Amino acid sequence: MDLLIRITRSLAIDEREVVTSFVRSSGPGGQNVNKVATAAQLRFDLRHSSSLPEGVRERLLRLAGRRVTSRGVLIIDARRYRSQERNRQDALERFIALARKAAEPPQTRRPTGPTAASRERRLDSKRRQGATKKMRQARRSPDD
Repeated sequence: MDLLIRITRSLAIDEREVVTSFVRSSGPGGQNVNKVATAAQLRFDLRHSSSLPEGVRERLLRLAGRRVTSRGVLIIDARRYRSQERNRQDALERFIALARKAAEPPQTRRPTGPTAASRERRLDSKRRQGATKKMRQARRSPDD
């Protein structure tokens, strides 16, 4: 039975496509850091995934940025917690959040036109400018 990671109602990723490994975490922690591999590293092959539609794949590649290798593998490092399980869960949650963001189709831009009030202001300004120029003209006398 295939286990699926639910991203949206219509999008799910096969759990076998997500590989989690554990590495030694850096930073403070004393002997625990030196002995136990608690940092989780989640890997997902974006380029060869059969679960992702093309549009979602492209948006995910763009959103992931430097977290994607030259071979198209998304790597998420989680070392926030001191236990393997919590770091694995954290990496998975971050992956799901990123995939959900990529699954949202981009909003199409609808060009807007000028409002009725802005058109009226523009025409009023032109009328005033015209009136000012009219007043500057030299008046012709009836004798000419």
